[in-house]
Amino acid sequence: MNSREDQLAAFNRLLDIMDDLREKCPWDKKQTLESLRHLTIEETYELADAILDNDLLEIKKELGDVLLHIVFYAKIGSEKKSFDIADVANSICNKLIDRHPHIYGDVVAKTEEEVKRNWEQLKLKEGKTSVLEGVPKSLPAVVKASRIQEKVAGVGFDWEKPEQVWEKVQEELTELNEEIKAGNKENTEKEFGDVLFSMINYARFIGVNPENALEKTNKKFMNRFQYLEKVAKKEGKELSDMSLTEMDVYWEESKEFFN
Repeated sequence: MNSREDQLAAFNRLLDIMDDLREKCPWDKKQTLESLRHLTIEETYELADAILDNDLLEIKKELGDVLLHIVFYAKIGSEKKSFDIADVANSICNKLIDRHPHIYGDVVAKTEEEVKRNWEQLKLKEGKTSVLEGVPKSLPAVVKASRIQEKVAGVGFDWEKPEQVWEKVQEELTELNEEIKAGNKENTEKEFGDVLFSMINYARFIGVNPENALEKTNKKFMNRFQYLEKVAKKEGKELSDMSLTEMDVYWEESKEFFN
């Protein structure tokens, strides 16, 4: 691996290249904080995909893309005489030191749960009026639900045992079923949301990341279905002309390759 000196030299090289691009490249010169926003979101999702695929080479590449965006934003900030990359780095350094008094102070925190509780309490002392202020409004719903539940748990608003959460899941499923039978669309949607929220909460208690779990299932389903399409095409068949029973034969075959 590279030495700290080599790492700093590489980062300095990136800063120099960013200066060149901002000065000489027509596209880079036109970019603003707002114009980069959607591209940053896209790059972040590409990184997330690489992580789920456990593709270390791709993770390295995508981290580079995300790092470029951070440097780009800092460059624009310096042009506005608002902040530069040093301010960005020092800001997170100061936050990390302040939020880890068990490392840089005399607070004792021996477990992950204690660290999280201290973290949320420190945020409130910094002037936040709610522990939920740090949850971005634009987060995908599943990720947002997870963050909401983690944050309120950090101040003690939580179930004590997984069994209690599972009972809540069962309760919400019963209520959903009742609304479906009653034919009440609006209430059905509400109860369906409650089921999802309770399932996401249960995932936290059993040590499962619900976003990762769902995305892995998405990938598995896509791989199996594309296998079905490929085999059917190879045999000169169209899925639209096949019965579910016929398609199910290929679907079961796909499970041998995609678990």
